[in-house]
Amino acid sequence: MSDSLVSYSAKTLRQRALGKGGFANTDQGDYRSDATAWAILALVAAGDGNDKELLSLARTRLAAGQLSDGRVSLSPEHPEVYWPTPLAILAWHQAPAHQAELSRAANFLLKSSGRHWQTPPEEVVKLDNTLRGWPWVDATSSWVAPTALGIMALKTAGYGNQPRVAEAQRLLLDRECLHGGWNYGNRSVFGAELRPMPEDTGMALDALQDATSRSSLEPSLAYLKSAVKILRTPVALAWSLLGLGAWGERPAAAPAWLSECLTRQERYGVYDTTSLSLLILASRSSGGLEKIFNPDPALPQG
Repeated sequence: MSDSLVSYSAKTLRQRALGKGGFANTDQGDYRSDATAWAILALVAAGDGNDKELLSLARTRLAAGQLSDGRVSLSPEHPEVYWPTPLAILAWHQAPAHQAELSRAANFLLKSSGRHWQTPPEEVVKLDNTLRGWPWVDATSSWVAPTALGIMALKTAGYGNQPRVAEAQRLLLDRECLHGGWNYGNRSVFGAELRPMPEDTGMALDALQDATSRSSLEPSLAYLKSAVKILRTPVALAWSLLGLGAWGERPAAAPAWLSECLTRQERYGVYDTTSLSLLILASRSSGGLEKIFNPDPALPQG
């Protein structure tokens, strides 16, 4: 995606900024914590240097919604929906004024998890359910996408050596589909093999960067390298490119694919904030999401 298209997308995001801080996920929409965090990340990555006040207001709005235990929920009415917490950590990562909020959010993730239990022999879903990742909603099972986001956020913020992160990475490895790739979090049910999905595969590969051998992930990399060639929807394409980039497999055609995806708004309408943000992030990183903010993930840049 060219610099001009990145600038165009960033301009669209700025138009969704709200007077009290934060961003909506669509034109004329209301505040959303996840859209706010994604917009912050995208505008930082776009990096024209003119968004300091806008970013400061947005980060402060995120902080205003943080609960006392450190979580950041999707809405005040649903504190149990805390999957935006990793996104808030990423949004606060390079903001010295919000390191206290970042620390509280990280500690919340380290202490929380999806439900886990010993899997009985007769269980129809053959997974290691003793492993703890993170759920979409409190008191429910761990799934691939929120677990991957939690890992990436904690690693970026300097918590990558925590045992909790390693356990979550083991959960992702346990959820890998039988012939490579990931879906929402099941390999098979009632003996039927389930298929992978590109966005989940990209997220998992990004979160597993430096956590396992490349050879163990070759089936998943092969699946995604094949699937990405025909992807032109924003979330699937962006996460696929970020996941492949984390393992040095970003296709040379990625800029052209991103540009083609962006121009499809002429047919389908303007993308939401999450989608535009992911496209900007994928265009700005050749090595995965973490590399945008920490060239060396072992060295936090907060």
